Amino acid sequence: MGIKVDSIDVDETVKTARKLLEEEQISPALKAALDVLFLLVTLLCNRLGLNSSNSSKPPSSDPNRKKTKREPGVNKPGGQAGHIGSTLERDPNPDFVEPIKVDRATLPEGTYKEIEPVVRQVIDIDISKVVTEYRAQVLEDKNGIRYTAVFPEGVTKAVQYGVSVKAHATFFSQYQLIPYDRVEETFRDQLGIPISKGSIYNFNKEAFIKLEEFDQIVKRRLFQSHLCHADETGININSVRRWLHCTSNALWTYFFPHEKRGKEAMDEIGILPLFKGILCHDHLKPYLKYDCQHSLCNAHHLRELERAWEQDNQTWARDMRDLLKEINIAVDDAGGQLKQADSENYRKKYRDLLETAQGECPPPDENKRKKGQRGRLKRSKSRSLLERLVDYETETLRFMDDSIVPFTNNQGENDLRMTKVQQKISGCFRSEEGAKIFCRVRSYLSTCKKHGMMASEALRILFEGKLPDFCYED
Repeated sequence: MGIKVDSIDVDETVKTARKLLEEEQISPALKAALDVLFLLVTLLCNRLGLNSSNSSKPPSSDPNRKKTKREPGVNKPGGQAGHIGSTLERDPNPDFVEPIKVDRATLPEGTYKEIEPVVRQVIDIDISKVVTEYRAQVLEDKNGIRYTAVFPEGVTKAVQYGVSVKAHATFFSQYQLIPYDRVEETFRDQLGIPISKGSIYNFNKEAFIKLEEFDQIVKRRLFQSHLCHADETGININSVRRWLHCTSNALWTYFFPHEKRGKEAMDEIGILPLFKGILCHDHLKPYLKYDCQHSLCNAHHLRELERAWEQDNQTWARDMRDLLKEINIAVDDAGGQLKQADSENYRKKYRDLLETAQGECPPPDENKRKKGQRGRLKRSKSRSLLERLVDYETETLRFMDDSIVPFTNNQGENDLRMTKVQQKISGCFRSEEGAKIFCRVRSYLSTCKKHGMMASEALRILFEGKLPDFCYED
């Protein structure tokens, strides 16, 4: 399974060229230059062979990507038996009722009585602004001293935006990721409300400030939980490379931007240093420095094993890929956790396979160490993967024996996905403050969604000065 470009087997071509050169008498300098060229050709071709199935590249980057055709099913198109439909339901409290009278001129002569009408409803929307004017009574005594009625809480200016305007502007910009210009245009064209980009930013900043208590709540809930997912992704802040860290589980999400990727950033965030449960991640080494149990993402392993098989011709990698998939199916069939006997059986297969792999993918020859060279000799990607699977057997197979541990770190990766969408739309964050606002608001909205609360409702509650009840439940 050598690397092929336009039906040319690059591996075989390079081997043939090297063999021919060995038969020729050439200078050491030319030989060294040609070795570098051969290396570059191999590296570039390896990159050409990478795709979403054998690396972390997204499916959208796959060349000539073809959609997999689904086999025709046995069921007919449409809803199946037992399917709960989503038919548009009649509203029991219509806003307007329009009676329609029968044209009696069209009826035959006779006597008629009125019975229950035939009802049809048209559900539509009426987008409009609502202006509430408060007129505070002013009383003046005989001495000219005036007493003014107290305005409702929050009404502090002669003219100001209400809670719904703030909630919807933040919903558009922070949840739907609509650029400020288009949010401004929507309010002007659809609602007749003039709203500037500066005001939208101020609404987002107000939400950030109001979420200070939530920020502490979500961090505490995460480090007290039994399982967490951790991941990070690169972001652009004012044309500078930064990192967006995510710690999450099925109910809580926390995002935080930082200039560093490793332990310094994780310590500053303050979740993982206090976490004592099971941390699921992709084997980034700083995660392993924390005193908790670990579970490695097998989706990453499957992609790396696929690469080792396709590009390095490692048979053991193909077999390990198939074994991990088989174990995952067995765990699902068993309800999330294997019986001890089945677990021990799969663990033996795992160890036997890796033991066999030692011969196919041996470590570097220590005799080839250069004079004075120190440290660990460089490993190939396949060898590094093999050693990781050996050294972290427990962390790789933890999903077999603990029902709360998933096969992959998909939870963390899914939680990060919309932040990547934001970067594709906007290109970057313009400031560190803007990135922090986005991360805190998105943490709140993601968490609310996991608890079954709609984003628009969550923001309305927030701008009213409250947090959802689930934040205070034990």
